[in-house]
Amino acid sequence: MSFLAIDCGNTRLKWALYASPQPGAVLLRQGAVFLETIDDLAEGDWKDLPAPHSMLGCVVAGDTVRRRIDEQMELPDGWDFDPHWVVPSPHEAGVDNGYDHPNRLGADRWVALIGARARAVAAAPGQPRPALVVMVGTAVTVDALDAGGRFLGGLILPGFGLMLKALEMGTAGLKVPTGDVVDFPTNTSDALMSGGTFAIAGAVEHQHRRLRERCGAEPLLLMTGGAAVKLASVLEPRFETVETLIFEGLLAIQSRRLRL
Repeated sequence: MSFLAIDCGNTRLKWALYASPQPGAVLLRQGAVFLETIDDLAEGDWKDLPAPHSMLGCVVAGDTVRRRIDEQMELPDGWDFDPHWVVPSPHEAGVDNGYDHPNRLGADRWVALIGARARAVAAAPGQPRPALVVMVGTAVTVDALDAGGRFLGGLILPGFGLMLKALEMGTAGLKVPTGDVVDFPTNTSDALMSGGTFAIAGAVEHQHRRLRERCGAEPLLLMTGGAAVKLASVLEPRFETVETLIFEGLLAIQSRRLRL
């Protein structure tokens, strides 16, 4: 009963093949490709992949990209399943969606919240802690989950690349190499990188403090995304980096659906 999980962001598609569709399942194979190359998946990464029995994914790059992925899954000897993609809903896998319009929440944010809830429950089944979920990619999201599993809301910020691009476009003379993060930058490259890093870290720490005050308990702080490592040296609250958080959410969703 192997299970294919797909996380398609704005820059890359990540996939993982698990032995079964349940939390904690054995990871058999995994990979990642840039969106420009997803039309080569069937003859590339997936060419010798054992045919999965089921699939669930989340995609934020739009319907055109989703259809391109669907086409690739039809090519390798006709995988015998219907592709399924997560659409945010008012409730799923123990998480209540507090967004004003639940279906407008990004699918990646929704799935990451479900993965975070699964982790919180597994760590303390009787009394799960609230959680703050930070995804650092093209954009940065900072989402709050209370101890009862309700999504309270979250922030969206530009990621490192978007911040630098905006400054380069709007300010003369700032086309400089990427710098380092330092407390008191003395060159423009370091000033740009440090400014972006501390801006994101400040938003995370602000929401972490607000969530602790609201829930009366220390929240789990979970970070994921390709650029999360840039925040590791500057964040004050204790955190855990979980690169598989969206895959864990997909496993939790699929497992729950199969039991219903």
